[in-house]
Amino acid sequence: MAEQRIDVAHVSPAPPDRLWALLTDVSTWPEWGPFDTAELESPGSPERDGVGAVRLFRRGSRVTRERVVAFDPGSWHFAYELLEGVPARDHRADVTLEPIPGGGTTIRWRSRFRGRLPGQGPVVRVVLRRFIDDLVKRLAAHGM
Repeated sequence: MAEQRIDVAHVSPAPPDRLWALLTDVSTWPEWGPFDTAELESPGSPERDGVGAVRLFRRGSRVTRERVVAFDPGSWHFAYELLEGVPARDHRADVTLEPIPGGGTTIRWRSRFRGRLPGQGPVVRVVLRRFIDDLVKRLAAHGM
């Protein structure tokens, strides 16, 4: 099954450190994202929200879990692997915050995965891309 890729970018007038705080603190996600609840299921180490942290999101009856696999505030790079909640396997997303000279930040969210069943990947890509695009727009706007 072919690997699927998504690459979404939006600009925010907010500085990267403000966006980083929102992105990495799962408790803020219901404030700006489309989630009913979001929580830290288990902490990372050495940072609570860092590598190894497992995050749990609820939206209606849907539950999504992910594990943080990269957490680098120095380069504003955050990544996670999906554990459950989307019909995809080998899913990894990398989020980078790129400062813009003169102010603001480009938020870039890249995902790659394979469908669980033959032919499923392209359909999941369309739905997931729409969701990620909305999520990045919300983060960009809320960071102001």
